[in-house]
Amino acid sequence: MADEETDRTALLTALTAEHAVLQAAASSTVADAAQRSSLYVFALSSSIVAMGFTSQTPDIFLPFVAAILPAIFLLGVFTVVRLVDTALENNQYLAGIARVRSFYRTLGPEAERYFAKPTGRWPETLTEPSLGLGTLVAFLGTTASMIAFVNSVVGGAGVAILVGTLLGGDPAVASLIAGFVTAAVLMAAFLWFEHWRFEGTGEVWPAEGE
Repeated sequence: MADEETDRTALLTALTAEHAVLQAAASSTVADAAQRSSLYVFALSSSIVAMGFTSQTPDIFLPFVAAILPAIFLLGVFTVVRLVDTALENNQYLAGIARVRSFYRTLGPEAERYFAKPTGRWPETLTEPSLGLGTLVAFLGTTASMIAFVNSVVGGAGVAILVGTLLGGDPAVASLIAGFVTAAVLMAAFLWFEHWRFEGTGEVWPAEGE
């Protein structure tokens, strides 16, 4: 009996340490996402300012845009992919915290009340607040989706400028249509990618007792 109590105490100590590690890791994913998003937005805004300065000289403007927009777009793609990764990592850490809390509930009646599922967070709760308006709205509200939307506009703008340059004359309508279609296709492709990545992780939180 004493050995069993000692093992339980050791397990509780280990789980408490694991809980702290998981919380720190989850916070690091949020910080990483914020830093990467800020880096992309800063690079994009700096590029737009530079494009404004060069727009007065057509001979410089078009080569500059041809060089800078693809670079910004690729940076956006890499940023979005990493933001999806950090979101998945964050979910895994939250699932780990939920497992630790499930053990805390076995410590006694008081612990069961203080660590009850309804007072926890995903994946312990039966409903996820972000899914209140549906899966599509939830995906659109992620940091990755916000950056992907901006990057899709960047891609659309690049295509619009390319079409306008190739057609010459007064290609405003054709350029706008090409840019809009490109941005819409890119955003749809990202949403598919994000949904595919999240579905590919499978169930990260098994039911208690499994």
